[in-house]
Amino acid sequence: MKHHERGLACGLLAAFLLTTGSARADEAAVRKNIQAWIGPDSRIESVSKAGFLDLYEVRIDGELIYADDQGRYAVLGDVVDIKARRNLTQERKAELSRIRFADLPLELAAKQVKGKGRRVLATFEDPNCAYCRKLAQELEKLDDITVYTFLLPILSPDSTDKARAIWCARDRGRAWRDWIIGGKAPGKATCAAPIDKLQALGRKYNVTGTPTIFLSDGMRIGGYVPAAQLEQALSRAKRR
Repeated sequence: MKHHERGLACGLLAAFLLTTGSARADEAAVRKNIQAWIGPDSRIESVSKAGFLDLYEVRIDGELIYADDQGRYAVLGDVVDIKARRNLTQERKAELSRIRFADLPLELAAKQVKGKGRRVLATFEDPNCAYCRKLAQELEKLDDITVYTFLLPILSPDSTDKARAIWCARDRGRAWRDWIIGGKAPGKATCAAPIDKLQALGRKYNVTGTPTIFLSDGMRIGGYVPAAQLEQALSRAKRR
C-alpha cells in the first residue's frame, strides 16, 4: 500500500472509531437519562439509532419512545413519513413483534383447511370473543387457506369450559367453526385439554387480546381485520 493510501485508510479508521465511540457514548447518555426519568419500576430493553431525525429509539417494557442524543428530550407517539404515507412507529412495532412461525406448536391448534390450503395463518382466539366471530366470518370469504386456531380462554371461566370442549372434540376445526360461525355449543370436555400450555403459549408470544393473527412470515396482526385486508397481508407474507 502506498504512503498516501495508508494515510487515507488510517484516517478513515480513526473517523470510524471516533464515530462509533461517540454513538456508544450517546446511547449510554440516553439510557442513563431516560432511566432516571421513568424510574426503577420500568425497564429499558434497548437503545438504538432510530434511522430518522437523528433520534434514538428506546424500548421500554415493550413500548417505543424516541429521544435526542442525550436523552434530554423524549418524543411520545407515532412518527409518520407523510410523503411516503408510512407510519414508521407502527411498522417498527410490527417488526419487533414478529415470531418464527415454524416454532408454533401446531399440534395444539384447531385446524381448518379451505381449498388446497396453500396459504397459512395462525390465530389466538377466545370462544366468547365477539371480534373473533367477526374474524371467522371474514375468513369464510377466503379460499386456498389453512387456519390454525389456538384456543386462548382469557375472558371468563365459561371461555375455559368451551375451549376444553372444543379441543377435546374429534374434529377440533369443525367444532370451532360450528361454535364460532354457527353458534352450536360444544359438548362437554372428554379429555385433559392442554389449556395451561395454550395460556403459556399466549404469554410467550405476548398475546394480550383476541383475536391475534400471525402470518406465515411471522408478522402479527392484532385484532379483527376484514377479508380484503387479510388478502393483502397474505400476499405480502407469500412474497417474503
